[in-house]
Amino acid sequence: MAFSAQDPASAPASAPEAVSTVAPGRRRGRAAVSNASGRFEKVQRVDCDDGWGSLDDLPPFRTEITHERPRTIIARNESPDIAFDRSINPYRGCEHGCVYCFARPTHAYMGLSPGLDFESRLFVKDGAAEVLKRELSAPGYQPKTLAIGTNTDPYQPIEREYRVMRQVLEVLAEADHPVAIVTKSALVLRDLDLLAPMAAKGLVKVALSVTTLDRALARTMEPRATTPGRRLEAIEKLSVAGVPTAVMIAPVIPGVTDHEMETILTRAFAFGAREAGYILLRLPLETQDLFGNWLLEHFPDKYRKVLSLLRSTRDGKLYDSAWGKRMTGTGPYAWMIGRRFEMASAKIGFGKRRIALRTDLFKPPEGGARQLSLF
Repeated sequence: MAFSAQDPASAPASAPEAVSTVAPGRRRGRAAVSNASGRFEKVQRVDCDDGWGSLDDLPPFRTEITHERPRTIIARNESPDIAFDRSINPYRGCEHGCVYCFARPTHAYMGLSPGLDFESRLFVKDGAAEVLKRELSAPGYQPKTLAIGTNTDPYQPIEREYRVMRQVLEVLAEADHPVAIVTKSALVLRDLDLLAPMAAKGLVKVALSVTTLDRALARTMEPRATTPGRRLEAIEKLSVAGVPTAVMIAPVIPGVTDHEMETILTRAFAFGAREAGYILLRLPLETQDLFGNWLLEHFPDKYRKVLSLLRSTRDGKLYDSAWGKRMTGTGPYAWMIGRRFEMASAKIGFGKRRIALRTDLFKPPEGGARQLSLF
């Protein structure tokens, strides 16, 4: 059934309770419970039972791959509240399916849903390594730490087959270029043969994102990501190999995971992490309804409490995109989360200083489009 976006009277209510959910059998192994159209679409389409059992014939959501050839691969930003100004995303969409993922709204730019489409209709950036070589070899290029994994996870399950992250990492290793990686996947251990030598030169650090230590909750909330226990084991193996590791408690979900902060920090430190950070739950655009529907299905008794706590950190809204506020929020509850993190980190032994990666070893990779000398 389609509703015209031009006719408010025909549009479905915006409250999460009114969003049409997809049958559990069709979305098994996925986190989002709906697949509402993106905000740029002229019509909103929802599943509607016509009384003839038509929904019973719809196939389950399976992972579909689209290949694209990027013209550029290094994304730039000037955000003053993050520590990097350039990043790489080997994939669009993420099969991990974390219901809270702030990157979900980006799928609307592809004409797809930030809901189940984000988890199942993925884009592989073919030739990313060659494009990266060209960009690193450009005249006047100045090396700074490249961040990978800040939008979608570079080690999501399809990386096993397509190896885009592996190829990108090979280029960075050849060029002695610094890189900071964030992931929820133990697949990062596959690349220890590259990461360990880079770490010995001061060129890499890896952060494992741990939202919860509750395996059942993780299965519901981030269904295709590595289990929490294996993420801790990945921290240990990276640390033993000499790779600087960090733990990111991202996101802290009020009323759902916030009570685990100290335990996560303690366990991660014991496994070898020496840096730590946290991000308060961020719900931009479509993620508000997606997360709200997930809460209603899995934690209906916590629905009002969780959203009330979140609004208390965003000046009464579910999200505030203002720099300096979007990561940590404001207000008494947000202040308490911040102080708990600081006190626990200091008590456990996490240092406040961040490891600075080297840029002085950089050399343009072989095969890049370098300008020829006149002499």
